[in-house]
Amino acid sequence: MRATFHLKTLAVAVAALSVASAASAAGLDRSGQDVTAFLQDGTYAEAVYTYIDADVTGKDTSGNKIDDIAESYDFFRYGVKADINDTFSVGVLYDEPFGAAADYTGDNNFVTNDNADALIQGFTGNPNLNQGLVDQSITQLRGALTPGNPGNLSPEQLQAAQGQLIALEAAKGLAATAGETTQVEVRTESITGIFGAKFGQNKEYQVYGGPVAQRVHADVKLRGTAYSAASGYTTHINPDQDYGWIAGMSYSKPEIALKAALTYRSEIKHDAKAFEVFPIATAAGATAGLALPTTRYADIEINTPESVNLDFQTGINPTTLATAKVRWVPWSDFAIVPSLYNDVSKVSTQDDKGLALVSYDDDQWQVELGLAKRLTPALAVSGNIGWDSGAGNPVTSLGPIEGYYSAGLGAKYNVTENWAISAGGKYLWFGDAEGQIPSKTIVSDFESNDGFVLGVKVSYQAQ
Repeated sequence: MRATFHLKTLAVAVAALSVASAASAAGLDRSGQDVTAFLQDGTYAEAVYTYIDADVTGKDTSGNKIDDIAESYDFFRYGVKADINDTFSVGVLYDEPFGAAADYTGDNNFVTNDNADALIQGFTGNPNLNQGLVDQSITQLRGALTPGNPGNLSPEQLQAAQGQLIALEAAKGLAATAGETTQVEVRTESITGIFGAKFGQNKEYQVYGGPVAQRVHADVKLRGTAYSAASGYTTHINPDQDYGWIAGMSYSKPEIALKAALTYRSEIKHDAKAFEVFPIATAAGATAGLALPTTRYADIEINTPESVNLDFQTGINPTTLATAKVRWVPWSDFAIVPSLYNDVSKVSTQDDKGLALVSYDDDQWQVELGLAKRLTPALAVSGNIGWDSGAGNPVTSLGPIEGYYSAGLGAKYNVTENWAISAGGKYLWFGDAEGQIPSKTIVSDFESNDGFVLGVKVSYQAQ
């Protein structure tokens, strides 16, 4: 006779598999956009806290050591779901799906020389210039170029003076970045509303979908000789909220604790505002005969990527559950293209397309397999292994990791019939990667790096 083991008896075995599993290294992926809270039976609510600490070190092309650039970060995830009746369900999910946090420190090509005079002299090629002389020269040149006060300058001398003023102002702008480091911070927040409808002879099928509201903001600083003419560039992308949608289908077979769900999330187009500072923009524009400013406040389009998640679980015996997760994100379609940065890059690339500030070459694939074992009626433990493909190598110097392998452990304890607490951890072995700037020039090498993820979840379920 075929063995049956109802999902209710295995419920506690769904341990902390999803607590510390939500951490991705490809592109800007962070939470994994988990929807399993909505797939739970009955009334369900959860609050999840995740902490991630990575150690990402390497060397620049000059052989200088790059200390750990990966800033630790944390985020929350919330979910609530309720059945209207035996056919219809509603739910709300909150997560922080995409993000980045990096900060270069130490003595390497990603940190600007803290000697402002040296920056001025390196840019102008004049070993005798300093901040005081630059300020004095700028004042004199502005006076000479004031409309109605041309003095005795010939047209050729006026043109030369204008060029000299542009170069000195660019040098002054670079000097203002003395001692600063390359930094990036990207944050997103999403709220997803889901409505589901079950059908089939035993209500074993469910279709679900709904709207997604997403908020994004970012800050980027490029510093040091690694970025060549782009050193000193800064952009602040104002917070922007826009909308997308989610759709999926699930299947369940309670007698063997089987659940499977396929979920699609649309890309979300953000039309935000970006404030850019580019000290050498005017100088670069003058070289190409263009009128480029050193600052710009303009529109920027950022499309956070679509994704597909597959979630699967099945009972192996009355106390053991097997799980699998697969995720796909097309990071090769993603790019951040601030307009001033792009316009200046057109001068160096000598084409009409220019460069993106951040982009990726490959799509991400993530796979995670797990086992959960119920030890007592209230306690279960779990383990999982995972693989993330990354989003290409070489990859942007603002996130130089090529995927990872992982192994994790977790536990869940039912405090009462309805309330439970889960905790888990995961160790990550990051893939070696070469860091590149937008021009595709290799500027760094990162090897033998790792990290860990910790998570805790409090959940409530009533069936």
